Amino acid sequence: MTAPETDPPEGVLEQLQALADQGHAVAQHNLAFMYENGRGVAQDYAEAVRWYRLAADQEVARAQFSLGFMYANGRGVPQDDTEAVRWCALAADQGDASAQHNLAFMYENGRGVAQDDAGAVRWYRRAADQGHARAQNNLGLMYANGRGVAQDDAEAVRWYRLAADQEVARAQCSLAFMYQNGRGVAQDDAEAVRWYRRAADQEVAGAQCSLGFMHATGQGVAQDDAEAVRWYQLAADQGDASAQFRLGFMCASGLGVAQDDVQAHMWFSLAASLMTGETRESAVKNRDIAAGLMNPTQIAKAQRLAREWAAAHPREP
Repeated sequence: MTAPETDPPEGVLEQLQALADQGHAVAQHNLAFMYENGRGVAQDYAEAVRWYRLAADQEVARAQFSLGFMYANGRGVPQDDTEAVRWCALAADQGDASAQHNLAFMYENGRGVAQDDAGAVRWYRRAADQGHARAQNNLGLMYANGRGVAQDDAEAVRWYRLAADQEVARAQCSLAFMYQNGRGVAQDDAEAVRWYRRAADQEVAGAQCSLGFMHATGQGVAQDDAEAVRWYQLAADQGDASAQFRLGFMCASGLGVAQDDVQAHMWFSLAASLMTGETRESAVKNRDIAAGLMNPTQIAKAQRLAREWAAAHPREP
């Protein structure tokens, strides 16, 4: 059962409303979907919840899942993780893979239910076995980190690959990392590059930074500083601190880009603002080395550029 993907043809909404008013469960679910997404009607979360609840009370699994989602995100109802879990569990018990994935997430993070890694693994597996891509990725993470299951890199790789083949970017990045480090699979830099690139093409900043590193060091690909700078820049522009640090190094050293102490100072400053501990100390040290090669006007310019960049790229809360 799927809801329409586009606005309904003229007259269909009225027919759907009539069926829903008569208690037709699938019509109630589809009408709720229309209200949730503003398809053919003004978006109205409260009205979506009302119709989802009527369908959910008739045990429509997708409506139960959607009602749980509305509670989890406070759409049309006060945010309530306990209610979200209750409705997700009802849908999950009926075999809805998305509900199983979301229920696993709630167990993993202790939202609306006692934190339980084993419970998370159980539900991630049930969804993953149905081909749910994000569940496959998350199950891989549980194996990689030994959470709720014995640590097993080979099993992590197996689940990452299934999700990566479905274009889950984070799974592609994780699979690349496993190849790069020979965890659960034979070490293979070329395969690492291939998977980093697929994730980087989906704008995953960590993958873009890693791909830049592979180009900078010539691992799995011809050494190319200019290409390294290109990928570092893409990741740095997304606020990736490691990429900002590496881009600062490239600017300071004139590798793949014209040597520029002002740009180096700016990127080291931005990286330091995001880093902690030893990595932050390293960024501050390199920023101060760049400052030692600059005059006051250049330092002031670098500081202004860093402020402007930060203002134009506010961090997500």
